Amino acid sequence: MLVLVFVAMPLKYIFELPLMVTYVGWIHGVLFMVYMLVLFPTSRKLRWTFRTAVMGLIAAILPFGPFLFDRKLKKQEHLIASSH
Repeated sequence: MLVLVFVAMPLKYIFELPLMVTYVGWIHGVLFMVYMLVLFPTSRKLRWTFRTAVMGLIAAILPFGPFLFDRKLKKQEHLIASSH
């Protein structure tokens, strides 16, 4: 999404090069669908709570959401590892 917003969109509107939006937008859409297809089987395998799985879904929609969600998962992983 960052490449789409900060590279492809300026190329389209400032330099009149709309083709980049087509390619980057298509890639963005495919990666979003792959994320959705992987999210729920992963949540079942790792026995996430419903809340954590929904947070993963919301993170996919919000800008920078995946980075925040990843940080939360790493924190949970660290807590689990330190309790063993």
